Amino acid sequence: MDTTATSSGLSDFTDFRTNPPYLKAGDKIAVTCPAKKLPNPMTDAINLLQSWGLEVVLGDTVNASWHQFAGDDEFRAKDFQRFIDDDSIKAIIAARGGYGTVRMIDMVDFSRFATHPKWVVGFSDITLLHAHLFANFNAPSIHGQMPMTIPDASKRSLDTLRKALFGEAISYQLEPHALNRHGEGEGLLIGGNLSLLLSLSGSVSDMDYTGKILFIEDVSEYLYSIDRMLRALKRAGKLAKLNGLIVGGFTDVKDNDIPFGQTVPEIVMEVVKDYDYPVCFDFPAGHVPDNCSLVLGKLLHLSVTKSGANISYS
Repeated sequence: MDTTATSSGLSDFTDFRTNPPYLKAGDKIAVTCPAKKLPNPMTDAINLLQSWGLEVVLGDTVNASWHQFAGDDEFRAKDFQRFIDDDSIKAIIAARGGYGTVRMIDMVDFSRFATHPKWVVGFSDITLLHAHLFANFNAPSIHGQMPMTIPDASKRSLDTLRKALFGEAISYQLEPHALNRHGEGEGLLIGGNLSLLLSLSGSVSDMDYTGKILFIEDVSEYLYSIDRMLRALKRAGKLAKLNGLIVGGFTDVKDNDIPFGQTVPEIVMEVVKDYDYPVCFDFPAGHVPDNCSLVLGKLLHLSVTKSGANISYS
């Protein structure tokens, strides 16, 4: 991978392997909008984070508007940069996803992050940030609820976000699924939104999938598009050497007038039929109220049997 771009501060820090410190009561957590603008105030989210003993610092982007974005690209990058460079901020949570992170990410200098890492939290469009931090710094981050989704979030998902931030143990037990593929695998967890994973292929934010456990989810996609994206990843060699695959929520899936003829699980299993790693479906994460947290970039153990799936961090 070419890491010579000085704007991202990557060339000196490609071997970075230190985890961000977990949070404790009294720590500061920043909220910023790297993509789409907020439609409503974040009162519920601020109250929740404060109830965990955290001091919430709001970025300038939370009240900004430029077309559909939370300010123009330079404005959003500056807001994110502010919190990357502020050592008193121990975590950065994206207020929402949508679209727009790709328009500002290359304006951000991550060199301070390389020596003073902090947790980055979000999902959907924030998949790009998760991938970038892992690809360039081997840094873990948290795929979980964001302030915009917190009002409708399940209690369980919010508790897993707190546990992830504060370093408490997280594990999941899933019910059996007819198309699960049994087996055991262990590897660093990567992934997020399928559309974003495909869009960053070949970029400085792209990841090495070899030996990893991959998590995928998506929303409002056509069945044929999901099939196409998975086959594109397969043709790029991304799916052949995984140690496991976790399929989360694929919500509001669309079909054409002439039906595609396969469900999402059927599409997935056809694409990965030539491989032998474990596969499990219906993990509670993605664009769903029960969007449980996953620590990406952390070693994870996946066991899939006829009794269901067990997911735990080593």
